[in-house]
Amino acid sequence: MNLIVGLGNPGKKYANTRHNIGFMVVDELARKKNISFKKEAKFKGEITKAAAEEIFVLKPLTYMNLSGESVRAVTDYYQIPLENILVVSDDFALPFGELRLRPGGSSGGQNGLKSIEEELQTNQYPRLRFGIGSPNGQPAEDYVLEAFTKEEEKALTEIIERAVNGIEIWLTLGIEKAMMTVNRKI
Repeated sequence: MNLIVGLGNPGKKYANTRHNIGFMVVDELARKKNISFKKEAKFKGEITKAAAEEIFVLKPLTYMNLSGESVRAVTDYYQIPLENILVVSDDFALPFGELRLRPGGSSGGQNGLKSIEEELQTNQYPRLRFGIGSPNGQPAEDYVLEAFTKEEEKALTEIIERAVNGIEIWLTLGIEKAMMTVNRKI
């Protein structure tokens, strides 16, 4: 059993912001697998399952800073091992469009990842970071909640597709093969 988690904030106000790139990636994954999300109060999020593949896809609705509560609820309920969890998050330390897949590591200051680490009591779970570019002196909390620029929007479809492709490789061939594909410079 695997769990793919897209980090973001609920509501239309945040829908197309940099901080919601995790939601955008898992929405595309769900669309590609022809599955729909359903709100589940016990998981504090929206969840869907690709039944034949034993894959759960989760969008925590706790807001970014409490994402770990939702992830913990799902992993405990379904007894999902840490190595079978993949979290997709934004990262302003990476240039826009760069993807970085790792088997574990630090939160890098990303509050959703911090929350997950606190709830799971470890930072050893796979994560796919999606570069959103640097705030260039702007407060990070303001930058991540802004919409993408018109130029960035034009590139998003292709980059999200690369992220989904990386997730599918991770699911079928494992993290090492997925890292070789995802972590290449473009």
